[in-house]
Amino acid sequence: MDINLPLILLWLVVISGGIWLVDSLFFARRRKKEGGDKQEDPVIVEYAKSFFPILAIVFVLRSFIVEPFQIPSGSMIPTLQVGDFILVNKYEYGLRLPVSRKKVVDIGEPQRGDVMVFFPPHMNDTYFIKRVIGLPGDKIELKNNVLYVNGELAPQELIQAIPPVNPQQEILWENLYGKRHLMQKNVRASQYGNFSGVVPEGHFFMMGDNRDNSLDSRAWGFVPERDVVGKAFAIWMHWDHLLSLPSFKRVGSIQ
Repeated sequence: MDINLPLILLWLVVISGGIWLVDSLFFARRRKKEGGDKQEDPVIVEYAKSFFPILAIVFVLRSFIVEPFQIPSGSMIPTLQVGDFILVNKYEYGLRLPVSRKKVVDIGEPQRGDVMVFFPPHMNDTYFIKRVIGLPGDKIELKNNVLYVNGELAPQELIQAIPPVNPQQEILWENLYGKRHLMQKNVRASQYGNFSGVVPEGHFFMMGDNRDNSLDSRAWGFVPERDVVGKAFAIWMHWDHLLSLPSFKRVGSIQ
């Protein structure tokens, strides 16, 4: 079961702030009268005073500015590797209230080619990351792993065949409406290598760059606008596992 970190953080802010406020209004003056300036605050009040400002700052930054994530699966290979730590812009697509996800300030909208974090329709409490392929009203077609958007081909340029002899996979550049990004596909397309559909209003069509190893909109449908989290824009660290050393060789912007 996934931990609802925004809700937990909100409660920590409310509880620590509430303890501090109640103590300031009803108990701090009484202690001062009884014991003078040297009277110490109860331990729980000391903790509340210490942690509330930190929790409040983290809550605001994480909810409205930028949020860190770790990549847990290979669905975005080669763009993102398992163990990449990324940063997600929380205001690029508008400001949303934490927990409820209601948009309160409309700043911008997802664009084709963006790498986006969101909640998928079948797992509404789990963060997913994929690439925006289709906008509302777009007709999406895949023919043997070749993408067409509104009938326009997204050209692919081969970079590497794996392995070189009798290749099973290919790494390519894909050009989606002028935005070029890396992608990977099997030489022999999987069951999701062919698809056709129209994106409903208020929804987005998402696909992983690892086309034959990604469960995405081809499997579980379109993503509602209300479930958008933010735009992934940078890798800041790579860490394979706890017994390995963090690496900063992959630090940079996400294309």
